[in-house]
Order: sequence, then structure tokens, then C-alpha cells
Amino acid sequence: MSKAVLTLFTLFALLWTAGAAADERLRSVRLWPAQDYTRLTLESAKPISHHMFSIKNPERLVIDLENVDIDETLNNIATLVATDDPYISSIRVGRFKPGIVRLVLDLKQAVQPQLFELRPVGDYKHRLVLDVFPTQTADPLMALLEKPHPVQAESPTDREHAAAETSSPTTKTPAAGESVPTATTPELRARTLIVAIDAGHGGEDPGAIGRKGSREKNVTLAVARKIKQRMDDIPALRGVLIRDGDYFIPLGQRVVKARKLKADLFVSIHADAFIKPNARGSSVFALSEHGATSTAARWLAKKENEADLIGGVNIAVKDPYLARTLLDLSQTATINDSMKLAKLVLNELGDINDLHRGEVEQAGFAVLKAPDIPSILVETAFISNPEEERRLNDEDYQLKLADAIIAGVQRYLAQNPSVSRQKIAQAGNTPVER
Repeated sequence: MSKAVLTLFTLFALLWTAGAAADERLRSVRLWPAQDYTRLTLESAKPISHHMFSIKNPERLVIDLENVDIDETLNNIATLVATDDPYISSIRVGRFKPGIVRLVLDLKQAVQPQLFELRPVGDYKHRLVLDVFPTQTADPLMALLEKPHPVQAESPTDREHAAAETSSPTTKTPAAGESVPTATTPELRARTLIVAIDAGHGGEDPGAIGRKGSREKNVTLAVARKIKQRMDDIPALRGVLIRDGDYFIPLGQRVVKARKLKADLFVSIHADAFIKPNARGSSVFALSEHGATSTAARWLAKKENEADLIGGVNIAVKDPYLARTLLDLSQTATINDSMKLAKLVLNELGDINDLHRGEVEQAGFAVLKAPDIPSILVETAFISNPEEERRLNDEDYQLKLADAIIAGVQRYLAQNPSVSRQKIAQAGNTPVER
């Protein structure tokens, strides 16, 4: 081969390489709007070089992507923006200059953006993730207090019981004509108990997937919503959804959110899968301080704790409050209470479904690590079992699951009246610590 031909061949090779780099196509573009935050995900076979900056008046975010082709996937990004997205009003895409594609996000308000990369995991390749947070987060407890709640009329018997329960053994019997304190006064009235209902997975993390294509994240949200719906009809009980839409919340943040709500109980809803389709039945788990109670429990906890990898967590963000929450090891009493709650819920589930194991199991589930909230994880059924997958998608069966879980909660509260301890819940004064 002559030197001229070799030089020409080398030149063509360099041009082809440069063209190939510029023709990097995105595998997928996804948008997950939610009240908590909105997430934009760009997935590609290779990492994408990028640069982000913001512009004021009006509020915009600009992301420059290097060596990315504008194809149908990227052109359709504008159609992904929902009209009710709290933060993004529109997204525009165009060629800024050779080798640079520019995304412009028109915003509805000032935001706190976080842009980070995720390495390949599971079925995902490289992901470039933009999380758009509000500059000021809403106080979840205040939002809860502002919502109306059904009020049950008090009977004379109720008032007598309330007065009896709130009087000390040394309280004298009122003389004739003296007024008797009743539960109509705020300091004596039974307060509303808050149950945090955590729908597992969400957003980038689909959870387990059934043989018919059912996604665990959708089943768990449907069941969680039904638990809340039923629970809110019960006087003195209020269900609060940790996740109320198709978006991902890191495991530790679910714990933090429950504590900020001053939740009395925490119930995490799941529908797991196994490699064999004949695995079936419901299970209930509590946290363990000393290792898992079985190999299966250890395997499941490891699998559930990997949700952060799939869902996508920005590890560059350090939350000292979260660190304190998850590293608090003085929670033996809380775990004991969790076991009591778990046993009662498991018994109720046994009335509507087979039990995978006849007893409560324990393992190191990250989502159960609130040091001061009795917490359980309910595996409603195996989504990998065709029969149980069908039942999990049936609305009537979802209601049965909700009613069974609530019945277990009510039995626990009836047997543990100390849960009704007084908490501070005043406007403008909502400390996290109890």
C-alpha cells in the first residue's frame, strides 16, 4: 500500500471516528413529574459530556450535551412535559453549535437543580439525571393538618371513657355540681394517629415485573392508595402516602419523610418476585439488629436495599440529618413494637391469602430504620406467580389487602394505647424530634 493511499485511509478513519462520536444516539428520554420534585433522565450507551447553567427572568435551565445526535428520541422530549408538572413548563432542543446540542427547560418557578451521572445497573445503561427541586420544600406535617378529616360525634359513653383514661389514680371524684372534664377539650381529646404508607419503588425503579408485564411499583401504589382511602374513613386515624405518584424516593428519604410527618407507624408495601413461578403467599418483615432470620430474608433485604441503585440516588448530596437517622442504633424498643405490629398484620393477611412463611421475619431493610417509629414491610404476594399477579391487579383483591393491613394496625393500636402519646403539632412549630 502506497504512502498516499495509507494517508488517505487514515484520514477517512479519523473522519469516520469523529462522525461516529457525533452520532451518539440516546437510548431513551424519560420525565417523572411529581410534587416532591421532577426528574429528567437521558439514557445512552456511553457517558455524555455535559454542562448546565441557569438563566433568570424568566427562570430557565440550560443543559449542553456534547456529541449527541438530534434524533426522534430527543425531538420528542417536548411531548413528555405534563401540563400539571409543578416545575417545568416546556423543554426546547436544538443544535447550539457543531458538536453541542442544547436543552432549554422553561420553568414555572425558581428551582434547585441537581445534575448527576449514574453508571449502568440492571437493564439501564449510562444515565444523565436532572432532578429539579423547589427552593423551599413544603412542611408535610402542616400540609397534613390543613386537610379535612372525618369527625365522629362523641357519645356520652365515649366522654366517660376518655375522662376515666385521662385521670390519675389520685384524682378525687368530683362533688355534686362540679364540672367533669370531657374529651371535648383539646388536651384530653384523643389525637389523630398518623400512619405513613410507603408504596415501594417508583419512577426509574419499576420493582419486580410479573410474567404478564405487571410492575411492582404500580401495584404497590394502587394498594397504598386504597389503604389511605379506607384509613381516612376511620376516626382518629390518618393515612399519609410517602409516594403518591410514579416517581422515585430514595430509601433513606422515605424514613426522613415519615419522621417529619411525626408518623406513629410506618407500613411499606411491596409485591416481590422469585426465580420460580410457584413461589406464593404473603409475608411481613421487621428490622433486625443482629442479622437476618433466614437466607431468604437476607436475600430479599439485599434486593430491596438495591432500589437506590436502580432508582438513582445522587451520592454527592450528603444529608447529615439522614445519616443520624439511619445510624441510630438505640431502637430495640421500636423493633419490639414493630414485631408486635407485624404479627398482627400477618395474621390478618392469612385470612385472605396463603402465608409464604407462618411467622414474621427480620432483616436489615434500609426503609425500616426509623429509630422511633414501629415499621414493617409487607410483601403482599409474589408478582412472579401468574395467579398471584392476576389477583394483585384485581381491584377487589387490592381492597381486601388494604382492609387486612388496616385491621392489623387497628388491633395493634387497641393493644398498645401508649402509641397515642401527645405530640407537638402547632402551626409554625413542627420540630422533627419527638
